[in-house]
Amino acid sequence: MAKPIPTLPQPAEGVQAFGQALGEIWKSMSGLKLPADTMSQLQSSYLQQATALWNDTLTRLGQPQAEAAAPALRDRRFSSSEWANNPAAAYMAQTYLLNARTLMEMAEAVQGDAKTKARLRFAVQQWIDAASPSNCLPLNPDALRKAVDSQGESIAAGLRQLWNDVQQGHVSQTDESAFEVGRNVATSEGAVVFENELFQLLEYKPLTAKVYERPMLFVPPCINKFYILDLQPENSLIRYSVEQGHRTFVLSWRNPDASLADKTWDDYIEHGAIAAIRAVQDITGADAFDMLGFCVGGTILSTALAVLAARGEQAASSLTLLTTLLDFSDTGVLDLFVDEAAVALREYTLGPAAPTGPQLLKGQELATTFSFLRPNDLVWNYVVGNYLKGEAPPPFDLLYWNSDSTNLPGPMYCWYLRHTYLQDELKVPGKLTVCGEQVDLGAIEAPVYIYGSREDHIVPWTSAFQSLKLLQGPSRFVLGASGHIAGVINPPAKKKRSHWIGSTDPVPASAQDWFDAATEHPGSWWTDWAAWLAPHAGRQVAAPKSYGSRTHKVIEAAPGRYVKQKA
Repeated sequence: MAKPIPTLPQPAEGVQAFGQALGEIWKSMSGLKLPADTMSQLQSSYLQQATALWNDTLTRLGQPQAEAAAPALRDRRFSSSEWANNPAAAYMAQTYLLNARTLMEMAEAVQGDAKTKARLRFAVQQWIDAASPSNCLPLNPDALRKAVDSQGESIAAGLRQLWNDVQQGHVSQTDESAFEVGRNVATSEGAVVFENELFQLLEYKPLTAKVYERPMLFVPPCINKFYILDLQPENSLIRYSVEQGHRTFVLSWRNPDASLADKTWDDYIEHGAIAAIRAVQDITGADAFDMLGFCVGGTILSTALAVLAARGEQAASSLTLLTTLLDFSDTGVLDLFVDEAAVALREYTLGPAAPTGPQLLKGQELATTFSFLRPNDLVWNYVVGNYLKGEAPPPFDLLYWNSDSTNLPGPMYCWYLRHTYLQDELKVPGKLTVCGEQVDLGAIEAPVYIYGSREDHIVPWTSAFQSLKLLQGPSRFVLGASGHIAGVINPPAKKKRSHWIGSTDPVPASAQDWFDAATEHPGSWWTDWAAWLAPHAGRQVAAPKSYGSRTHKVIEAAPGRYVKQKA
């Protein structure tokens, strides 16, 4: 995918793959039509606005310098005084924004089916964001002023940072040297008490004299590292769980290398989630206990529980699902990348029948794709700051985690892509066979707590809500403010954001019906979850004095070596 300068310093396979995906989107738009009368109206409106903008600029040029500044633009890319005080820069920014609005209006007016129109809007928005004059040094007055004031040092610093990012293979979003897993992120005290080739099981040190008799198992997503749940002590959901008196275990997925390239979805269910469940059962003696799945981890955990239910076992005393998809009929912006041709291409290049054998889906490719879902925030913002202005990004633990990418085995990824995102079969009882069992999510009897984030662009909250209709146990649905990560990682002490609680007995016909009757509460949803969870966790017993058991000895200290492996 061609980009205006400066070129993104991404690994070739990541940018190439994203470009190929965007290329497929463009191909699907052949034959789209824009109604002639709509085009005429857009042309007329554009000419009127462009003329007014030109005349306004000429008028300002004729005024004294103190009065010639253009009004500050709300767009943060052009909001500084350097843009407003420079007539050429102000005119260029305003013209760019006019062009951007007109292009998006044209995309909205194109005739076509809903998915094709959504793809067109996405592709046009990508081009618009990349073409911003703020992204180019000669056209960015902020960057030019900094170059003059620093006598060229900002340009030299930008080149050094560009070279560093080329070497590391991705745009720096934070000062990665400021963090180290186990030193100042993922620092909750614990030990590895089980491991196999796919994961390590971490047990955390109790922080209370007594704990609930039923332990808690966290299953995080395998597409990134578990320590998003344990960034810092003050915002760690893992630590919060321990502080509430839960004997907490966490599955830490291995970052796959070539030796694991042939692993399948069945492997991740049987030798991942189910193996972790068995280990917790062996260590604690609890046949059933509380479980939590986050994002893809929730999909994996739910599938594992359905497999166990098909074998006659109800292993969960409660199930918490955070921003999890079980019904894939609406997958938000990610649906743009999924159709039969795209999935077949992945299967041909990465799957078990690939000509060169099963391959890994590289973590940087996933990271690139997710970054381009919000390109101004996660790509161009850093291109401008890092390279054009020579400003080193400040330390930020969440962005360090975001850049700590993970690989996925091709066969596992391809199965997941086809049977969930493309064919939406997980929700259909008996449609899929996993680990030799027919999957029926309705066979899971555990009470369920489902959380969605209102501004989540990865798992739309209305889709998370649909899980209520698939799981038959007593349910509670809570909607948090903000997005996929910030909504989840919202500790009570911060007193930030809000959450909505509404009745799910019976389950409302639609997510909007639920929301219309829900009540907004200030602050974190964590306290509501803790209150809901406590009755399902059993009686209080003395906290264990050591990790693991006689058959599950300590292997190493938490967070373990698996989470430290780089993609």
